[in-house]
Amino acid sequence: MGWTCQHDYQGTCKLVKKPCVPGMKGCTLKSSKYIFTTGNYEDDKKAAKDKQEQAIDFAALARSN
Repeated sequence: MGWTCQHDYQGTCKLVKKPCVPGMKGCTLKSSKYIFTTGNYEDDKKAAKDKQEQAIDFAALARSN
């Protein structure tokens, strides 16, 4: 499996102007449906839980307006 990013240019991220590391802070792929592992199961589990808590409830938001 491969991936491409519109911000990758010869191994450098044009968006954050640093070497391309998929899943780094500021990476557009990080906000996608893919999960990048840290190599530690507990850290990955915590990160997944934090991401779920940050989800926006659009139905509740629509009802409030």
